[in-house]
Amino acid sequence: MKNLIRLIRYARPYWSLLILTVVSTFAITALNLLVPWMVRDLVSLLTNTLDSGAMRHIVVISGVLFISYLVKIVFSFMRNYLSHKAAWNLVADMRVTVYDHLQKLSLRYYHDKQTGQLMSRTTNDTATFEALIAHSVPDMITNVLILVGVTVMMFMMNATLAALTFIPVPFLLVGGWVFSKRIRPNFSEAQKTLADLNSTLQDNLSGMKEIQVFNQQPSEKKRVAKSAASYATAILHALKLSAIFHPSVEAISSMGTVIVVGFGGWLALQEKINVADIVGFLLFLGQFYQPISSLARVTEDLQMSMAGAERVFEVLDTEPDILDKADAVEVRRTSGEITFDHVAFHYIPSAPVLKDISFTAAPGEMIALVGPTGVGKTTIISLLARFYDVNGGSIRLDGNDIRNLTLATLRNQISIVLQDIFLFNGSVAENIAYGSKSATRADIERAARIARADDFIAALPEGYDTHIGERGVKLSGGQKQRLSIARAVLRDTPILILDEATASVDVETEAKIQQAIQELAGSRTILVIAHRLSTVKRADRILVIEDGLISESGTHDALLARDGLYRQLCEVQFKSLEEMTTA
Repeated sequence: MKNLIRLIRYARPYWSLLILTVVSTFAITALNLLVPWMVRDLVSLLTNTLDSGAMRHIVVISGVLFISYLVKIVFSFMRNYLSHKAAWNLVADMRVTVYDHLQKLSLRYYHDKQTGQLMSRTTNDTATFEALIAHSVPDMITNVLILVGVTVMMFMMNATLAALTFIPVPFLLVGGWVFSKRIRPNFSEAQKTLADLNSTLQDNLSGMKEIQVFNQQPSEKKRVAKSAASYATAILHALKLSAIFHPSVEAISSMGTVIVVGFGGWLALQEKINVADIVGFLLFLGQFYQPISSLARVTEDLQMSMAGAERVFEVLDTEPDILDKADAVEVRRTSGEITFDHVAFHYIPSAPVLKDISFTAAPGEMIALVGPTGVGKTTIISLLARFYDVNGGSIRLDGNDIRNLTLATLRNQISIVLQDIFLFNGSVAENIAYGSKSATRADIERAARIARADDFIAALPEGYDTHIGERGVKLSGGQKQRLSIARAVLRDTPILILDEATASVDVETEAKIQQAIQELAGSRTILVIAHRLSTVKRADRILVIEDGLISESGTHDALLARDGLYRQLCEVQFKSLEEMTTA
């Protein structure tokens, strides 16, 4: 009930549509009750002595029925269309709401989440709300109105006979309650297995190259088949319960008809009720049990929607662990001075990543972070962008603790070029301009020239208007990397972060990227993470990270002069390059 109320609150923008749906439902219910009453009047007229006015009464009854059927068409259209309009708009709103909330959650939330699982909650689980708003709620209102209206009509005709119709009702209500308790966990399990199937498909479609190159198509087909079969099994188990419950409801309802026919027939023989009332009573009886019989379908839709709602609200109820403070301030463009003051951080309390990191990057300075894999270089970058918050110490930007700045303000000061480049399925120009709303074509082309990307862009079929496919699949690794640098250049922030920007490119492309970096040097604060030490030779200062600490600091030449880790890394790397060249 709590989740149902929450959904109805989310539907507030569409309450006017739902109110019109309810009004239409009232009208349809009244018209449905009118028909049996008119038929009862007709039977009463025909079973009595016919006079000269009988035909006129028949014409009136026919006219009323004709008009009621026409009016019913109008109200049925309003109820069906308006309820669906409200429902699908709510589904669209909820999908946006879930997505927007996912954007607010920090990277820590995604550590143990699969993309397919989150996609399923955003699309499949929210889709169940359509059945709730367009079917379950209107049907519930309709059924209640019909039950009340028919009950009144039947008691007006014969109170004793009407009371007998209630004999099966307690059995139907108890059965419905048991059914709802049993079926809800099954629908929850079905939604979970559907999410698992989506996760499997998303993983496989993203890794299709690896599947094909390792000839894993048969085994992956089996994995998808297993996930698909799990969903089929889960949903069929729920539908099996429905298949048992539906006929049971119909059978119990039929017993009520049997009771009324038998006792009503006896009353007619005793001349305690006339034929017209018997006919009218039987017509109303069908309408009386129909809402109770539809309880199974309404309950099924309701439970499916509630199972989806639980999964959706589980996401929406997750609080972001990176939030703006109530008194967080906004700043315009900073100078780009970065200070790490005794920063400590861990992902897992028992395994500290950074223990005591302190350094200051002056505006326009290029700082390189080097060290073995897994020592926390990328973590330093993530902390600066507040993807995570420090566990100890502080990070300051122009003297302000970054936790005192709004997230939007902080991230407006930073551009990041990652090793794993993400490009959107759009044109070259759109990808370069991503994050720079007011950029002109001239601005885009200038950024591409700085990033040494204009040469290959000019060779593309449609130049800057060439569509590059999903994740830039039509481009090489070096081309994607240079587009990413152009995107960062165009954004023109005071801080530029290059995280392994040359790790997966050839020597020629690396040289071009290094030229681009050097052209930017001095114009903004640059933090460079690189395993290829040739990339960091020209840095103003190199910080060597080891065991969560800064073990060395200095220029390339100064660090080479020492017998430390940096010198060892250089000797190993340059020796490997020499051996590869000789071979």
